[in-house]
Amino acid sequence: MAMAFTEKRTSCPTECTFTETDWNVLAKYWYPVAKSEDVMNKPLPVKLLDVELVVYRAGDKVVVARDLCVHRGTPLSMGWMDGENIVCPYHGFSYAPGGQCVAIPAHPEAKISPRLCLTVFPSVDRYGLIWTTLNGEEETVPPFPKWGDAGYVSFIAPVIDINGSAGRQVEGFLDVAHFAWVHTATFADRHNAFVPSYKVTRTGSGIHTDYLSTVSNYPKGMKDPSPAGFKWLREYDVYPPLTARLVVHFPDEKQLWILNAVCPVSARKTRLFCPISQNFDKTLSVEDACAFNLRIFNEDREMVENQKPEELPLDLQTEAHIMADKTSIAYRRLLKEMGLGKQYTS
Repeated sequence: MAMAFTEKRTSCPTECTFTETDWNVLAKYWYPVAKSEDVMNKPLPVKLLDVELVVYRAGDKVVVARDLCVHRGTPLSMGWMDGENIVCPYHGFSYAPGGQCVAIPAHPEAKISPRLCLTVFPSVDRYGLIWTTLNGEEETVPPFPKWGDAGYVSFIAPVIDINGSAGRQVEGFLDVAHFAWVHTATFADRHNAFVPSYKVTRTGSGIHTDYLSTVSNYPKGMKDPSPAGFKWLREYDVYPPLTARLVVHFPDEKQLWILNAVCPVSARKTRLFCPISQNFDKTLSVEDACAFNLRIFNEDREMVENQKPEELPLDLQTEAHIMADKTSIAYRRLLKEMGLGKQYTS
């Protein structure tokens, strides 16, 4: 369950890089902002949708709050923890996990006004990540059921920062035609660029795609033990606006689950978090697996950072499309239905 939080609505920040309309839509959803293991009893600064936040542990609770002391505007991430309370480094104001100021050292006997209260947001710890929302009323953290399953080994791939839009990054994750060109050095083959026809369906939560092809998922340099002519099934599920899940089906009922979970730091800066679970090679070197995935992420990052326009155009007349783009087209239409602008800047 998400911890209790102060009943305050957050408004679009003054120096916002999104349009106000897009920001108000995006702020209703949940996003990862940090790895769980990085959140300790020390304030950690993060940013979501141009809003500066501070994340920290208060006992067994994870607190996500505005990184701002309400007294004189000092970032609380510059401060420290005193038990479960966070302390501002400027005048020593101390705030309880729920946000209420509980100590003013300059006036220890004074009654503290209830207005001296931080904006604290709901948070949950899922799949090794801390998720939060700025204005969401219902939790929208997507399902990733194999995380923690005893039959699977799970880990988080290296976190990567992308100087590009989150919408472009998610669409790239869903793109099946780029394998042979962008990932030639890691797992794909330019002599196998054909994209077979596939079907995209709308679900209650977003979009589902089943994609069958002969493109192997084994790394280059590793012997591919799959039978001749084996068809690789890749199941994509989109949880709008900015999360997608991929399940790759290997031979012998082996499965690889990947969650593409992005934090839209600003309109053109994206932080990618990627929990991974698999039911094979359970003694794998996580270090080697992380290095392999980092190579793939950097191959994609180079494309996203150089796309023009930087925004993800929701007006389908802006860019050309081919049959292989069916998932991308469905994704853009879904974002438009959610109320995002024609020139979606995420």
